[in-house]
Amino acid sequence: MYQRIGVVGLGYVGVTLAAALAAKGYEVHGVDTQPQVRESLRAGRVHVFEPGIEEVFAAHVGRSLLIEEELPSDLDAVVLCVSTPVDETTRRGRLEHLAAAAEAVARRCRPETLVVVRSTVPVGVSRRVVLPPLARAWGQVRLVMAPERTIQGQALRELVDLPQVVGGLDAASLEAGLAFFGGLARELVPVSSLEAAELVKLANNCHTDLIYSFGNELALVAENHQLDPLEVIRAANLNYPRPDLSKPGYVGGGCLSKDPYLMVESAGQRTPLLVNAARQLNEDLPVHVAENVVELIRQTCPRLAGARLAVLGWAYKGWPPTDDMRGTPIATMMPIFRAAGLEVVGHDPMVSGDVIRRYGGEPTSLDKAFGEADAVLVLTDHPDYRSLPVGALLAGTSVKVLFDSWRVLDEGEVRAAGIRYAGIGYRIPKADTTAVTA
Repeated sequence: MYQRIGVVGLGYVGVTLAAALAAKGYEVHGVDTQPQVRESLRAGRVHVFEPGIEEVFAAHVGRSLLIEEELPSDLDAVVLCVSTPVDETTRRGRLEHLAAAAEAVARRCRPETLVVVRSTVPVGVSRRVVLPPLARAWGQVRLVMAPERTIQGQALRELVDLPQVVGGLDAASLEAGLAFFGGLARELVPVSSLEAAELVKLANNCHTDLIYSFGNELALVAENHQLDPLEVIRAANLNYPRPDLSKPGYVGGGCLSKDPYLMVESAGQRTPLLVNAARQLNEDLPVHVAENVVELIRQTCPRLAGARLAVLGWAYKGWPPTDDMRGTPIATMMPIFRAAGLEVVGHDPMVSGDVIRRYGGEPTSLDKAFGEADAVLVLTDHPDYRSLPVGALLAGTSVKVLFDSWRVLDEGEVRAAGIRYAGIGYRIPKADTTAVTA
Protein backbone atom coordinates (compact mmCIF):
# COMPACT_ATOMS: atom_id res chain seq x y z
CA MET A 1 0.00 0.00 0.00
CA TYR A 2 2.79 2.41 0.89
CA GLN A 3 5.76 2.24 -1.44
CA ARG A 4 6.63 5.75 -2.68
CA ILE A 5 7.46 7.98 0.27
CA GLY A 6 8.39 11.66 0.38
CA VAL A 7 10.51 13.09 3.20
CA VAL A 8 10.47 16.90 3.41
CA GLY A 9 13.44 18.37 5.28
CA LEU A 10 16.73 16.49 5.31
CA GLY A 11 18.20 17.65 8.56
CA TYR A 12 18.99 15.07 11.23
CA VAL A 13 15.41 13.84 11.65
CA GLY A 14 14.64 13.68 7.94
CA VAL A 15 17.88 12.19 6.68
CA THR A 16 17.88 9.37 9.25
CA LEU A 17 14.24 8.55 8.51
CA ALA A 18 14.90 8.59 4.76
CA ALA A 19 17.81 6.19 5.23
CA ALA A 20 15.79 3.86 7.48
CA LEU A 21 12.91 3.74 4.99
CA ALA A 22 15.25 3.07 2.07
CA ALA A 23 16.90 0.27 4.03
CA LYS A 24 13.43 -1.26 4.52
CA GLY A 25 12.81 -1.33 0.78
CA TYR A 26 10.75 1.81 0.23
CA GLU A 27 11.27 4.19 -2.68
CA VAL A 28 12.17 7.40 -0.89
CA HIS A 29 12.12 10.92 -2.34
CA GLY A 30 14.01 13.26 -0.03
CA VAL A 31 13.42 17.00 -0.48
CA ASP A 32 15.38 19.89 0.97
CA THR A 33 15.43 23.60 0.13
CA GLN A 34 19.20 23.92 0.58
CA PRO A 35 21.15 23.22 -2.64
CA GLN A 36 24.34 22.32 -0.76
CA VAL A 37 22.49 19.66 1.24
CA ARG A 38 20.99 18.14 -1.90
CA GLU A 39 24.33 18.15 -3.72
CA SER A 40 26.15 16.54 -0.81
CA LEU A 41 23.55 13.80 -0.30
CA ARG A 42 23.37 12.98 -4.00
CA ALA A 43 27.12 12.37 -3.85
CA GLY A 44 26.65 10.08 -0.84
CA ARG A 45 28.20 12.57 1.60
CA VAL A 46 25.90 12.69 4.61
CA HIS A 47 26.14 16.01 6.45
CA VAL A 48 25.37 14.58 9.91
CA PHE A 49 27.22 11.90 11.84
CA GLU A 50 25.17 8.77 12.45
CA PRO A 51 26.62 5.23 12.59
CA GLY A 52 25.58 3.22 9.55
CA ILE A 53 23.96 6.01 7.55
CA GLU A 54 26.74 6.43 5.00
CA GLU A 55 26.54 2.73 4.18
CA VAL A 56 22.79 3.04 3.57
CA PHE A 57 23.32 6.01 1.27
CA ALA A 58 26.08 4.21 -0.60
CA ALA A 59 23.72 1.30 -1.25
CA HIS A 60 20.56 3.25 -2.14
CA VAL A 61 21.17 6.86 -3.19
CA GLY A 62 20.31 7.48 -6.85
CA ARG A 63 18.31 4.26 -6.96
CA SER A 64 15.66 3.80 -4.27
CA LEU A 65 16.74 6.93 -2.37
CA LEU A 66 16.35 10.02 -4.54
CA ILE A 67 17.30 13.54 -3.45
CA GLU A 68 15.14 16.18 -5.11
CA GLU A 69 14.23 19.86 -5.05
CA GLU A 70 10.48 19.27 -5.23
CA LEU A 71 8.14 16.44 -4.33
CA PRO A 72 6.81 14.24 -7.12
CA SER A 73 3.03 14.21 -7.35
CA ASP A 74 2.32 10.50 -7.08
CA LEU A 75 3.46 9.72 -3.54
CA ASP A 76 1.72 7.36 -1.15
CA ALA A 77 2.89 9.24 1.94
CA VAL A 78 4.79 12.43 2.77
CA VAL A 79 6.59 12.94 6.08
CA LEU A 80 7.25 16.52 7.21
CA CYS A 81 10.59 16.70 9.04
CA VAL A 82 11.36 20.41 8.70
CA SER A 83 12.96 22.41 11.49
CA THR A 84 10.81 24.24 14.04
CA PRO A 85 13.40 26.38 15.85
CA VAL A 86 12.63 28.57 18.82
CA ASP A 87 12.83 32.32 18.31
CA GLU A 88 15.69 33.62 20.46
CA THR A 89 13.71 36.69 21.52
CA THR A 90 10.17 35.42 22.06
CA ARG A 91 11.09 31.80 22.91
CA ARG A 92 8.17 30.66 20.77
CA GLY A 93 8.33 28.09 18.02
CA ARG A 94 8.97 29.36 14.51
CA LEU A 95 6.55 27.53 12.24
CA GLU A 96 7.20 29.16 8.87
CA HIS A 97 9.12 26.14 7.53
CA LEU A 98 6.33 23.77 8.53
CA ALA A 99 3.66 26.03 7.03
CA ALA A 100 5.61 26.25 3.75
CA ALA A 101 6.05 22.48 3.67
CA ALA A 102 2.31 21.93 4.16
CA GLU A 103 1.55 24.37 1.33
CA ALA A 104 4.00 22.54 -0.95
CA VAL A 105 2.41 19.16 -0.19
CA ALA A 106 -1.07 20.57 -0.83
CA ARG A 107 0.12 21.97 -4.16
CA ARG A 108 2.16 19.00 -5.38
CA CYS A 109 0.45 15.89 -4.01
CA ARG A 110 -3.00 14.31 -4.19
CA PRO A 111 -5.82 13.78 -1.66
CA GLU A 112 -4.96 10.08 -1.31
CA THR A 113 -1.50 10.94 0.03
CA LEU A 114 -1.00 10.29 3.74
CA VAL A 115 0.60 13.35 5.38
CA VAL A 116 2.73 12.75 8.48
CA VAL A 117 3.91 15.52 10.80
CA ARG A 118 7.20 14.46 12.39
CA SER A 119 8.57 17.87 13.34
CA THR A 120 8.33 18.72 17.02
CA VAL A 121 5.65 21.36 17.52
CA PRO A 122 3.58 23.05 20.24
CA VAL A 123 0.34 21.25 20.96
CA GLY A 124 -2.29 22.06 18.35
CA VAL A 125 0.01 23.01 15.48
CA SER A 126 -0.67 19.96 13.29
CA ARG A 127 -4.35 20.86 13.24
CA ARG A 128 -3.91 24.64 13.19
CA VAL A 129 -1.01 25.03 10.70
CA VAL A 130 -0.70 21.85 8.62
CA LEU A 131 -4.34 20.85 8.13
CA PRO A 132 -5.84 24.07 6.63
CA PRO A 133 -3.86 24.22 3.34
CA LEU A 134 -4.42 20.49 2.81
CA ALA A 135 -8.15 20.79 3.46
CA ARG A 136 -8.48 23.79 1.13
CA ALA A 137 -6.72 21.96 -1.70
CA TRP A 138 -8.09 18.46 -1.23
CA GLY A 139 -11.21 18.52 0.91
CA GLN A 140 -10.67 15.08 2.42
CA VAL A 141 -7.34 14.78 4.27
CA ARG A 142 -5.46 11.88 5.84
CA LEU A 143 -3.19 13.45 8.46
CA VAL A 144 -1.24 11.95 11.36
CA MET A 145 1.29 13.16 13.89
CA ALA A 146 4.07 10.62 14.56
CA PRO A 147 6.84 12.14 16.70
CA GLU A 148 10.52 11.30 16.27
CA ARG A 149 12.04 10.15 19.58
CA THR A 150 15.46 8.77 18.64
CA ILE A 151 18.79 9.57 20.24
CA GLN A 152 21.69 10.74 18.12
CA GLY A 153 24.13 7.94 17.53
CA GLN A 154 21.40 5.28 17.74
CA ALA A 155 18.81 6.61 15.30
CA LEU A 156 18.81 3.89 12.63
CA ARG A 157 18.35 1.20 15.27
CA GLU A 158 15.81 3.13 17.32
CA LEU A 159 13.64 4.00 14.32
CA VAL A 160 12.95 0.27 14.17
CA ASP A 161 13.18 -0.73 17.83
CA LEU A 162 11.47 2.17 19.64
CA PRO A 163 7.67 2.16 19.94
CA GLN A 164 6.25 4.58 17.36
CA VAL A 165 3.49 6.83 18.68
CA VAL A 166 0.83 7.75 16.09
CA GLY A 167 -2.09 10.14 16.49
CA GLY A 168 -4.60 10.76 13.71
CA LEU A 169 -6.96 13.48 12.55
CA ASP A 170 -9.70 10.84 12.47
CA ALA A 171 -10.09 7.06 12.50
CA ALA A 172 -9.23 6.69 8.81
CA SER A 173 -6.09 8.79 9.24
CA LEU A 174 -5.00 6.79 12.26
CA GLU A 175 -5.54 3.51 10.43
CA ALA A 176 -3.45 4.78 7.51
CA GLY A 177 -0.68 6.03 9.81
CA LEU A 178 -0.47 2.72 11.64
CA ALA A 179 -0.33 0.83 8.35
CA PHE A 180 2.51 3.03 7.12
CA PHE A 181 4.67 2.89 10.24
CA GLY A 182 3.97 -0.80 10.63
CA GLY A 183 6.42 -1.27 7.78
CA LEU A 184 9.20 0.39 9.79
CA ALA A 185 8.72 0.12 13.54
CA ARG A 186 8.28 -3.12 15.47
CA GLU A 187 5.79 -1.66 17.94
CA LEU A 188 3.07 0.93 17.38
CA VAL A 189 1.34 3.07 20.01
CA PRO A 190 -1.90 4.62 18.73
CA VAL A 191 -3.18 7.66 20.62
CA SER A 192 -6.51 9.43 20.39
CA SER A 193 -5.58 12.61 18.52
CA LEU A 194 -2.95 14.71 16.77
CA GLU A 195 -2.61 16.74 19.95
CA ALA A 196 -1.97 13.71 22.15
CA ALA A 197 0.91 12.66 19.88
CA GLU A 198 2.33 16.20 19.91
CA LEU A 199 2.29 16.25 23.71
CA VAL A 200 3.94 12.83 23.95
CA LYS A 201 7.08 14.19 22.28
CA LEU A 202 7.19 17.28 24.47
CA ALA A 203 6.56 15.18 27.58
CA ASN A 204 9.45 12.82 26.81
CA ASN A 205 11.98 15.56 26.23
CA CYS A 206 10.87 17.88 29.02
CA HIS A 207 10.96 14.99 31.47
CA THR A 208 14.51 14.16 30.34
CA ASP A 209 15.52 17.81 30.78
CA LEU A 210 13.98 17.79 34.24
CA ILE A 211 15.76 14.58 35.30
CA TYR A 212 19.13 15.96 34.24
CA SER A 213 18.44 19.28 35.94
CA PHE A 214 17.95 17.55 39.29
CA GLY A 215 21.41 16.01 39.02
CA ASN A 216 22.77 19.48 38.33
CA GLU A 217 20.82 20.99 41.23
CA LEU A 218 22.20 18.32 43.54
CA ALA A 219 25.75 19.02 42.33
CA LEU A 220 25.38 22.71 43.18
CA VAL A 221 24.11 21.87 46.67
CA ALA A 222 27.01 19.43 47.15
CA GLU A 223 29.41 22.11 45.96
CA ASN A 224 28.17 24.44 48.69
CA HIS A 225 29.04 21.82 51.33
CA GLN A 226 32.29 20.61 49.72
CA LEU A 227 30.78 17.18 49.09
CA ASP A 228 31.35 14.94 46.08
CA PRO A 229 28.04 14.82 44.16
CA LEU A 230 28.94 11.52 42.50
CA GLU A 231 29.49 9.89 45.89
CA VAL A 232 26.08 11.12 47.01
CA ILE A 233 24.40 9.96 43.79
CA ARG A 234 26.06 6.53 43.87
CA ALA A 235 25.01 6.00 47.48
CA ALA A 236 21.48 7.22 46.81
CA ASN A 237 21.03 4.91 43.81
CA LEU A 238 22.70 1.73 45.07
CA ASN A 239 20.08 -1.04 45.38
CA TYR A 240 17.37 1.56 46.02
CA PRO A 241 14.11 0.58 44.28
CA ARG A 242 13.10 4.08 43.21
CA PRO A 243 14.02 6.10 40.11
CA ASP A 244 17.77 6.66 39.81
CA LEU A 245 19.27 10.09 40.27
CA SER A 246 21.08 11.43 37.22
CA LYS A 247 24.73 12.45 37.17
CA PRO A 248 25.33 16.17 36.75
CA GLY A 249 26.32 17.42 33.32
CA TYR A 250 25.52 19.69 30.41
CA VAL A 251 22.14 19.34 28.71
CA GLY A 252 22.05 20.48 25.09
CA GLY A 253 21.28 19.25 21.61
CA GLY A 254 18.63 20.25 19.13
CA CYS A 255 15.72 18.86 21.18
CA LEU A 256 16.37 19.31 24.89
CA SER A 257 17.47 22.92 24.43
CA LYS A 258 14.30 23.72 22.42
CA ASP A 259 11.37 21.53 23.37
CA PRO A 260 10.84 22.90 26.91
CA TYR A 261 10.03 26.26 25.32
CA LEU A 262 7.48 24.56 23.06
CA MET A 263 5.94 22.99 26.16
CA VAL A 264 5.75 26.40 27.82
CA GLU A 265 4.08 27.78 24.69
CA SER A 266 1.62 24.88 24.76
CA ALA A 267 0.59 25.67 28.33
CA GLY A 268 -1.12 28.91 27.36
CA GLN A 269 -1.78 31.26 30.28
CA ARG A 270 -0.42 28.85 32.88
CA THR A 271 3.39 28.97 32.88
CA PRO A 272 4.84 25.53 33.74
CA LEU A 273 6.97 26.00 36.83
CA LEU A 274 9.06 22.82 36.67
CA VAL A 275 9.75 22.95 32.94
CA ASN A 276 10.88 26.57 33.09
CA ALA A 277 13.06 26.08 36.15
CA ALA A 278 14.73 22.94 34.81
CA ARG A 279 15.61 24.58 31.50
CA GLN A 280 16.97 27.69 33.22
CA LEU A 281 19.14 25.63 35.56
CA ASN A 282 20.54 23.56 32.69
CA GLU A 283 21.27 26.69 30.67
CA ASP A 284 23.01 28.31 33.64
CA LEU A 285 25.37 25.39 34.32
CA PRO A 286 27.88 26.16 31.52
CA VAL A 287 28.14 29.74 32.82
CA HIS A 288 28.81 28.47 36.33
CA VAL A 289 31.47 26.03 35.14
CA ALA A 290 33.16 28.61 32.90
CA GLU A 291 33.40 31.05 35.80
CA ASN A 292 34.87 28.31 38.01
CA VAL A 293 37.43 27.42 35.34
CA VAL A 294 38.49 31.06 35.05
CA GLU A 295 38.84 31.26 38.83
CA LEU A 296 40.94 28.09 38.94
CA ILE A 297 43.27 29.47 36.28
CA ARG A 298 43.49 32.74 38.19
CA GLN A 299 44.54 30.83 41.30
CA THR A 300 47.00 28.41 39.74
CA CYS A 301 48.67 30.22 36.83
CA PRO A 302 51.19 33.09 36.92
CA ARG A 303 48.76 35.21 34.93
CA LEU A 304 45.17 34.99 33.74
CA ALA A 305 45.24 37.05 30.56
CA GLY A 306 47.08 35.09 27.91
CA ALA A 307 46.85 31.75 29.71
CA ARG A 308 46.16 28.85 27.36
CA LEU A 309 43.06 26.72 27.98
CA ALA A 310 42.67 23.44 26.09
CA VAL A 311 39.01 22.45 25.71
CA LEU A 312 38.34 18.78 24.90
CA GLY A 313 34.89 18.09 23.45
CA TRP A 314 33.08 20.75 21.40
CA ALA A 315 29.96 18.84 20.32
CA TYR A 316 27.01 19.06 22.67
CA LYS A 317 27.69 15.55 23.99
CA GLY A 318 30.26 12.78 23.79
CA TRP A 319 28.13 9.65 24.08
CA PRO A 320 26.74 8.43 21.82
CA PRO A 321 29.33 10.24 19.69
CA THR A 322 28.03 13.12 17.57
CA ASP A 323 29.26 16.17 15.70
CA ASP A 324 26.11 18.15 16.53
CA MET A 325 26.88 21.62 17.91
CA ARG A 326 23.30 22.62 18.74
CA GLY A 327 23.09 23.53 22.41
CA THR A 328 26.81 22.93 22.98
CA PRO A 329 28.09 24.35 26.29
CA ILE A 330 31.15 25.85 24.62
CA ALA A 331 28.95 28.44 22.88
CA THR A 332 27.94 29.83 26.28
CA MET A 333 31.43 29.52 27.76
CA MET A 334 33.48 31.21 25.05
CA PRO A 335 32.38 34.80 25.84
CA ILE A 336 33.46 34.25 29.46
CA PHE A 337 36.83 32.85 28.39
CA ARG A 338 37.36 35.71 25.94
CA ALA A 339 36.48 38.30 28.59
CA ALA A 340 39.12 36.75 30.87
CA GLY A 341 41.73 37.02 28.12
CA LEU A 342 42.24 33.27 27.76
CA GLU A 343 43.71 31.71 24.64
CA VAL A 344 41.45 28.75 23.84
CA VAL A 345 42.56 25.73 21.82
CA GLY A 346 40.20 22.87 21.05
CA HIS A 347 39.98 19.18 20.24
CA ASP A 348 37.03 16.94 19.43
CA PRO A 349 37.14 13.50 17.76
CA MET A 350 33.97 14.31 15.80
CA VAL A 351 34.05 18.07 15.18
CA SER A 352 36.11 19.58 12.37
CA GLY A 353 38.78 22.20 12.88
CA ASP A 354 36.75 24.69 10.85
CA VAL A 355 33.83 24.37 13.26
CA ILE A 356 36.12 24.81 16.27
CA ARG A 357 37.48 27.99 14.68
CA ARG A 358 33.94 29.20 14.00
CA TYR A 359 33.23 28.98 17.72
CA GLY A 360 36.39 30.91 18.60
CA GLY A 361 38.96 28.18 19.31
CA GLU A 362 42.13 27.09 17.58
CA PRO A 363 42.16 23.37 16.65
CA THR A 364 44.87 21.27 18.26
CA SER A 365 45.89 17.65 18.76
CA LEU A 366 45.50 15.79 22.04
CA ASP A 367 49.25 15.72 22.59
CA LYS A 368 49.52 19.47 22.10
CA ALA A 369 46.39 20.09 24.15
CA PHE A 370 48.09 18.56 27.17
CA GLY A 371 51.64 19.49 26.27
CA GLU A 372 51.21 23.20 25.62
CA ALA A 373 48.27 24.30 27.77
CA ASP A 374 48.14 25.92 31.20
CA ALA A 375 44.73 24.37 31.91
CA VAL A 376 42.56 21.60 30.45
CA LEU A 377 38.76 21.55 30.41
CA VAL A 378 37.09 18.25 29.43
CA LEU A 379 33.57 19.07 28.28
CA THR A 380 32.27 15.70 27.00
CA ASP A 381 32.43 12.03 27.91
CA HIS A 382 33.51 10.85 24.46
CA PRO A 383 35.02 7.32 24.66
CA ASP A 384 38.35 8.64 23.38
CA TYR A 385 38.62 10.79 26.48
CA ARG A 386 37.56 8.03 28.86
CA SER A 387 40.50 5.92 27.71
CA LEU A 388 43.16 8.64 27.86
CA PRO A 389 46.44 7.75 29.64
CA VAL A 390 46.12 10.99 31.53
CA GLY A 391 49.13 10.42 33.78
CA ALA A 392 51.45 9.98 30.81
CA LEU A 393 49.93 12.94 28.96
CA LEU A 394 50.41 15.23 31.94
CA ALA A 395 53.98 14.18 32.73
CA GLY A 396 56.32 17.12 32.30
CA THR A 397 53.61 19.49 31.04
CA SER A 398 52.83 23.04 32.10
CA VAL A 399 49.22 22.16 32.94
CA LYS A 400 48.29 23.55 36.36
CA VAL A 401 44.60 22.63 36.54
CA LEU A 402 42.30 20.07 34.93
CA PHE A 403 38.51 20.46 35.05
CA ASP A 404 36.89 17.09 34.30
CA SER A 405 33.21 17.89 33.73
CA TRP A 406 31.98 14.29 33.47
CA ARG A 407 34.61 12.76 35.78
CA VAL A 408 35.89 10.43 33.05
CA LEU A 409 39.61 10.73 33.85
CA ASP A 410 41.60 9.13 36.66
CA GLU A 411 41.54 11.73 39.41
CA GLY A 412 44.32 9.99 41.31
CA GLU A 413 46.70 10.18 38.35
CA VAL A 414 45.93 13.87 37.87
CA ARG A 415 46.58 14.70 41.51
CA ALA A 416 49.71 12.52 41.57
CA ALA A 417 51.10 14.72 38.80
CA GLY A 418 50.74 17.72 41.11
CA ILE A 419 47.86 19.17 39.11
CA ARG A 420 44.73 20.64 40.63
CA TYR A 421 41.66 18.57 39.75
CA ALA A 422 38.03 19.71 39.74
CA GLY A 423 34.68 18.82 38.22
CA ILE A 424 31.03 19.80 38.32
CA GLY A 425 30.09 20.09 41.97
CA TYR A 426 33.61 20.93 43.21
CA ARG A 427 33.71 24.08 45.29
CA ILE A 428 36.29 26.63 44.14
CA PRO A 429 37.06 28.86 47.17
CA LYS A 430 37.63 32.39 45.94
CA ALA A 431 40.12 33.07 48.74
CA ASP A 432 42.39 30.19 47.71
CA THR A 433 44.69 32.33 45.55
CA THR A 434 48.13 30.87 44.99
CA ALA A 435 49.14 32.99 42.02
CA VAL A 436 49.33 36.58 40.94
CA THR A 437 46.04 37.62 39.33
CA ALA A 438 45.81 39.39 36.02
